[in-house]
Amino acid sequence: MQRRQLIQAAGTLPLAALAGRALAFDGPELYAGEKALYEEAKKEGMCVSFDTGPEWANWKSLFRDFKKRYPEIELTYNDLGSAATVVALEKMRRRPQADTAYYFAASAVDAVKKDVVAPFKPVNFEKLPEVFREAEGRWFTIHTLNIAFLVNRKLVKNVPTGWADLLKPEYKNTVTYLDPRSTGVGQVLVFAAAYANGGGVDNVKAGTDYLGRLHAAGNVQRVEGTTPYAKFLKGEIPVWISYENDGLKAKHVDGMGDACEVLIPKEASVAAPYGISLVKNGPNPNAGKLWLNFIMSTAGQQLFAQGYVRPSVPGIQLPADVAAKMPAAPQIRPLDVVKASARKAEVDQLWAQATLAK
Repeated sequence: MQRRQLIQAAGTLPLAALAGRALAFDGPELYAGEKALYEEAKKEGMCVSFDTGPEWANWKSLFRDFKKRYPEIELTYNDLGSAATVVALEKMRRRPQADTAYYFAASAVDAVKKDVVAPFKPVNFEKLPEVFREAEGRWFTIHTLNIAFLVNRKLVKNVPTGWADLLKPEYKNTVTYLDPRSTGVGQVLVFAAAYANGGGVDNVKAGTDYLGRLHAAGNVQRVEGTTPYAKFLKGEIPVWISYENDGLKAKHVDGMGDACEVLIPKEASVAAPYGISLVKNGPNPNAGKLWLNFIMSTAGQQLFAQGYVRPSVPGIQLPADVAAKMPAAPQIRPLDVVKASARKAEVDQLWAQATLAK
């Protein structure tokens, strides 16, 4: 509805009601058109957000601040997991029950192939690296998880600063990482090692060859099939190659404190994109768009950082205390999940050849 029509329609309302309608919330808009979108979303009254479990990536804080800003929108969620979310969207394609869907970006690519998500370009969409978004906005990255070295300083005398360090004799039987054949973290780790050793997403052998050398040196303690977070907290793992947020959580939330050192390896690392989509023919499209815009706004991006995952939008200003925990790391490369997904079988085969006989 145009502004003139809004004024005419409101002309017969009591002054108090008019004031309530004119201001959906106090303060300036987060982006142009925010208040108008909220007015449309209020007619729907609800947003159903799939796979946004509150304890993961600080979703609970985004829920809280979204509700404060848009009190007339009820936000409901579930916690299915990435692959299961795509399965659910496909099963309910005739009568969608979700408005938005969050997942590791490889699953987002799958959702596009299955035609269960709709194009929508939220605020800050154009600022994202091209490999962090589908061209029409059917998915886009909202935060990343980055490969890091998580080091127990009680068990390691000298903290390794790069991939080359881990090959030294002093790190014998100290390194644990996840199996790339069965875990996403393991797959992403191979690409990070590849970039650090002259390869990349188009040359994964550089990464598997490096891991082969690491095994041959006797420096691998174990390869895990599921996340060994509890073992790390208990002091059973000297060096864990995993996602940065695991280490920051261990350090700042779960009691390890200064015993835990978290660092991005100096040669190179990889940012694994986590994306979100507007569901095709979802029941509350305007509320869904309002939620997606909030997630991609500066306010939403800063809340992710407070949950120890890095914002996807470049240049987001972080509070000093948060920025100190996640210093700038220009050596982090954005992972092209379309190419990475196509290379999974190759990664599995090359990794097995390089490591299992060692």
